[in-house]
Parts: sequence; structure tokens; C-alpha cells
Amino acid sequence: MGKNSHFQFKQFTIQQDQCAMKVCTDACVLGAWTDVDNADRILDIGTGTGLLSLMIAQRNTYAAIDAVEIEAEAFFQAGENVHESPFKGRIQLYHEAIQDFESEHQYDLIVTNPPFFQSDLRSPAEKINRAHHSETLDFAGLLNAVKTLLKAEGRFSILLPVEEGIQFRTMANEQGWQLRREMTLLHKPDKKPFRTLMEFQNQPSPVLQVLTETLNIYETNGVTYDPKFRMLLKDFYLKF
Repeated sequence: MGKNSHFQFKQFTIQQDQCAMKVCTDACVLGAWTDVDNADRILDIGTGTGLLSLMIAQRNTYAAIDAVEIEAEAFFQAGENVHESPFKGRIQLYHEAIQDFESEHQYDLIVTNPPFFQSDLRSPAEKINRAHHSETLDFAGLLNAVKTLLKAEGRFSILLPVEEGIQFRTMANEQGWQLRREMTLLHKPDKKPFRTLMEFQNQPSPVLQVLTETLNIYETNGVTYDPKFRMLLKDFYLKF
């Protein structure tokens, strides 16, 4: 998915010709999976094309959403996508690093699809490096930003590759964050998991039961979409 210059959803369009990070299936899953209930103020860290902010605005019809993006081309393209959407009145974009971002508000929910390829071979294209690698935002910096900006009773959701997810979960646990929900994403049942989606909160609860689930994009034949995947994305994908 996501090689075209734009991607059409049911209620909005994502232009992506200026962005290093295109629309991808795992990001769409994060946008549809994240718990957006009872969230009046939401922060999207590293918004890219604006995809997560727009998906969340569609699902939560009242929240004010702030979206932060450091890469100039992505910031301006996100602005274009938001402006052309039905949700432009509720999404505010900021062109800066999350480490420098200051808000007069704290947030009920923070969502992020961060740079995560901490050890992969680097691309010759610098903006792709910034989008994929953690040189501008490592896990410690991300957790520090979230701790500052999230309400005490708030929650945050993150998407990572499986190995990086293990590292992040360990670091988050060491800092007192508690895992509430986790989804493991597979292309199909006979393949290895390739992404982990996690939701954390900052208020430990000894009786909290972590909700864990697995999602396959396709059935075993690799062609037919899994019914659970179709149900999750049915409000967004035209094909569903």
C-alpha cells in the first residue's frame, strides 16, 4: 500500500507525494485500533501526512487534536490534507520537534508512529533517514515528552516493529508505565509478526488485566482479507 501520490479513504484523502513516509497498512491499523473514547484533547507525535490525526478525528467527533511534525515537507503536506478534510476545524499542526513542543494543555491521549529503525541500513535520502531512524527522537526522548504532555490519568498508543517493541516495553516498564492493551500484527497466520501496537497508562493498577490480541491482515491464502481486519478498517477503506 501507499506507493501512489495519494490515498483515498471514505471521508478524506491523503496526498503523500512530498512525504518520505507513505500511507501504510500498519499505521492505518493504529489509527483504527487506538482507544479514542473520553479524550477531549489528543496529541499526534510525528504526524507525517496527518493520517493518524484524520483517522482519529473521524472516530472521535469532538476532540481537539494537536499534531507535531519536524520534517518540513511532511508538515506542509499534512496541512494540505487537513485543510481539505471535513475535520480541519479540530486539528492544529505544529512544525517542530516534540522535544521543543510546549502546550498550555495536557492531553487525554497521545498517539505516535515514531521513527524506529534504530539499527537498519541508512537510506541515502536524508528525509527518509529522519522518518525511519531514531536519530531525531529516541525512545528516552519520546517517553520524556509523553510524560510531560500526558495527563496523569491519560494513555498513549504506539506502533513499533516487534523487536523494537520489546525494547520500548522494557524501557517504559522501568519508568513506571503500565501496559493496558497490546496487539500483534501479522501479514497472515503462517508468517512471523511484524508490528506491535501498545497502549500504556501512567497510573499503576494492581488489578489491571492487560488485553492482548492478534490481528492478521490476510487469511492463509494471502489474498482474502481477514474478517477481523475488514471489520477494523471498514469505516476507512473504500474496498470494504
